[in-house]
Amino acid sequence: EVTKQIEQEIVSADGAVGVGKFSSEPLEVKSAYLARLREIMDLPGIQKAGLRVVFDPLWGAARGYSDDLLREAGVQVATVHDYRDVLFGGHAPEPDDHLLGPMREKMRDMKAHIGIATDGDADRFGIVDEDGTFLQPNYVIALLFDYLVESRGWKNGVGKSVATTNLINALAKHHKVELHETPVGFKYIGELIKQDKIAIGGEESAGLSIRRHVPEKDGVLAGLLCCEMVARRGKSLGQQLRELFAEVGSFYPTRENFRLTPEVKAKFTEKLRLDLQNFCGRQISEVVRKDGLKLVLDDGSWVCYRLSGTEPVVRVYSEASSVSDLQALSAAAKQWIFE
Repeated sequence: EVTKQIEQEIVSADGAVGVGKFSSEPLEVKSAYLARLREIMDLPGIQKAGLRVVFDPLWGAARGYSDDLLREAGVQVATVHDYRDVLFGGHAPEPDDHLLGPMREKMRDMKAHIGIATDGDADRFGIVDEDGTFLQPNYVIALLFDYLVESRGWKNGVGKSVATTNLINALAKHHKVELHETPVGFKYIGELIKQDKIAIGGEESAGLSIRRHVPEKDGVLAGLLCCEMVARRGKSLGQQLRELFAEVGSFYPTRENFRLTPEVKAKFTEKLRLDLQNFCGRQISEVVRKDGLKLVLDDGSWVCYRLSGTEPVVRVYSEASSVSDLQALSAAAKQWIFE
């Protein structure tokens, strides 16, 4: 475990210098990090395409990173929430659809091609298309996987959590790339990156990274890669996603949380252990127990149940090939919890 390794190093350091004798020195990492991004990214390609970008760091740690790098390359970029606010505007600094209104307004003002956002500590991302549509992280990871195969020729593998869209599974099959499906938790993706087993790895909760980069979620990297992808392909994110659907099939995922009473939770926990053959009248083609219970149905749609370890909540992930099928599957998934 990465955490245990860090703890052991701290203990070793404490033992080496002795109690009360520990010293520290400041470390300036920004310049080294930005230098690495310049190596990874095609910044000249973004500038050459004339891309207009709006960046929202949500008052957080990414201030002066994505926007500075783009401006340095001659890209037209505007920034919102580019000042210190310890209350983060009075809400959680999460790059979610309902919190990106100011970024959308600025995008309309400057007719931007893309909006990129990061959360408070800059490890998660939020992406908005030129028409104001929020692109859910599932789709961002899939699009970037397809783009990295195309632009870098990286076909060493792809990683995703069990709760992340099976659009990535379909793309892995299409590109003849090995798929690594992990439990939820980016540490599993990070290990695959450290071993150079994957070109990109991500989770539906808006975390991703790529090979030859840090084995941890990087929201700055994600946003810049999306800028490069739009610039070099010359197509909006929505258009690219529609083309992807035409190539490998359509996938519509969602996630819902349901609070459980102690009685319902106890009963539901027992249900998760059942050896199921059918689910809501549908044949089950695959049962995955890497993290919770994932039921893949005979038409490729699926439901995944994960109990929270910190609160009486079950997280339900569902995916189907159409919006109407997703609505029906989501309703059935909820019913199965409480029946």
